[in-house]
Amino acid sequence: MKRILFKSILILGMGLFAVSCGSTKDNKEKAVSGTAKVSVNVQKVYARDVEQISEFSASVEAQAVNNISPKSSGRISRIYAEIGDHVSAGQKLAEMESTNLKQAELKMKNDSMEFKREDELYKIGGTSKSDWDAKRLAYRLSATTYSNLLENTILRSPITGIVTARNYDEGDVFNMGTPLYVVQQIRPVKILVNVSETLYPHIKKGMTVDVKLDVYGDEVFKGKVFIVYPTVDVSTRTFPVEVRIENKNERVRPGMFARVLFSYGMARHVVVPDKSVVKLSGAGTRFVYVVENGKIIFRQVELGRRLGYEYEILKGLDSGDEVILEGQNRLINGMEVTPVVAGDSSKVNN
Repeated sequence: MKRILFKSILILGMGLFAVSCGSTKDNKEKAVSGTAKVSVNVQKVYARDVEQISEFSASVEAQAVNNISPKSSGRISRIYAEIGDHVSAGQKLAEMESTNLKQAELKMKNDSMEFKREDELYKIGGTSKSDWDAKRLAYRLSATTYSNLLENTILRSPITGIVTARNYDEGDVFNMGTPLYVVQQIRPVKILVNVSETLYPHIKKGMTVDVKLDVYGDEVFKGKVFIVYPTVDVSTRTFPVEVRIENKNERVRPGMFARVLFSYGMARHVVVPDKSVVKLSGAGTRFVYVVENGKIIFRQVELGRRLGYEYEILKGLDSGDEVILEGQNRLINGMEVTPVVAGDSSKVNN
């Protein structure tokens, strides 16, 4: 009886083992044959008109900067302007010690009187032409000397602007090197940006540009292209462009960090959700995963502008492509998948 029971259990065990092996073999065959496909969330993407904008950064500069100093050393008698003062062209800024100026003025007046007497005599034939020439020359020389000394004794601003530096006080002896004053013209201001050579055909003198300043956030200031330099730097492949801002309210100041945005028309490009763009680890290249004929295809793309939660694609995709929106880290190039249109989450594997 025991032998019969043992044989029955042995036969049953062998049968279960055979069934188990057959089931495992079937599962492996199914996995190999690809019947258990991964579902992926996809979205069809299309081309649309996108405004072409390029951004370049630089610092704001004054339209003109004047370093104001006398031509020779001397003691400073009076200071008339302080840092931050607005000054007009021709306005007096400082006065140097005037001893030499007074002496030059007396000599000029004396030479003027001598020349007038000589001129009267010359008119009636009472003196020679050579004497008349000598007196006239002496007067002209003394007048020039006086004029030069006057210009360097009474220092005036050559431009309308703002005083940004005063390096001496009253009573100091001015020494050549450091300017007494620095005056900057800030109406208008300018921004000199280096623009990529690929944009050379699009940047024109007089075109309007938007300018954003970090200190003012997203506020936009209007500027105009004033100069487009005619040569390209061979080392950087850029060309300089000077942009001017009228700056009537003087809110834009030299030294501020600016971002200049050039708009040069529309172009029709594919636009994709930003979450579909994958950055290759350890490199700067970008990829979008596309489903073609039920298989994953890795497409390297060239990005254009960021448009909120989307990217403009300059190269790499075609209108109508189905791009994968999420879960890219579990996908392999060439892998068979089941695409699910975005929004039908019930069909996406968890």
